[in-house]
Amino acid sequence: MAKWTGKSKGTPLGYQIFIFFIKNIGVRFSYFILSFVALYYLLFSKEGRSSGMLYFHKRLGYSKFKSFIKVYKNNFVFGQTIIDKYAIRLGLRNQFTYEFDGIEILHQLLKEQKGGILISAHVGNFEIAEFFLGEIDEFSQINLVTTDNEHKAIKKQLETLAIKSSIKFIIVKDDMSHIFDINTALGNNELICFTGDRYFEGTKTLTADLLGAPADFPAGPFLIGSRLKVPVVFVYVMKETTKHYHLYARKAMFKNRDANDLLNQYTESVSWILKKYPYQWFNYFDFWNEKDK
Repeated sequence: MAKWTGKSKGTPLGYQIFIFFIKNIGVRFSYFILSFVALYYLLFSKEGRSSGMLYFHKRLGYSKFKSFIKVYKNNFVFGQTIIDKYAIRLGLRNQFTYEFDGIEILHQLLKEQKGGILISAHVGNFEIAEFFLGEIDEFSQINLVTTDNEHKAIKKQLETLAIKSSIKFIIVKDDMSHIFDINTALGNNELICFTGDRYFEGTKTLTADLLGAPADFPAGPFLIGSRLKVPVVFVYVMKETTKHYHLYARKAMFKNRDANDLLNQYTESVSWILKKYPYQWFNYFDFWNEKDK
């Protein structure tokens, strides 16, 4: 199954080293060091390399040689987004520029004062979205729906930086009590954010085509999004140049209480953004269940 194991690339020591370089030498030098780290992962991370080859060769149709080169570029861009995330949280936000595409959708969402659901994916650099939304409305509150394991990992990273984030966390619980937390946040005109492309073993899933092949997705974001009477918006924060980001917002148009329809809208949206930014797909596991096949 294409379930995520909960383990991402990188180690705490590796992150600490890059934080040291960012603080003391700068972002561009950190990129230089990253070029060697990306090569290491290309050569020695078997799972990451095979998943990257699958993505570029089978899903996007590049030759095996070109796909191999593109996996390196993908590793490098992924590392850049991590460096950028830490740099921004360390107070270097003014070194980056950004633009909005679909800002009127988010303005309207906040104006309606009934909350809203944002669904993103592990593409681009969505973890810096709170800084974009702060530009739109300084009082906007994001609630990130996540598992306990992911929450602990994010919390540990933020504690390492000694920087507070405005994001609140809603932890997914077996007794489904997180649904009450979501309803409370929506009642306070807050934003609920999901990532719709990873799930853990034992969770309910839905299946849909992505880039021409079927894959499994967590059912939760799409069941909740299709049943609550609030706007659902697909949001991505994509790295465009070395220090420039582009936020995209697209309102989902789907049948009420039809989770599969919402999921299909989502996969079409993710496919669209990946065709614009093919190097920014950051799911390093057997996403399309190729081993089972």
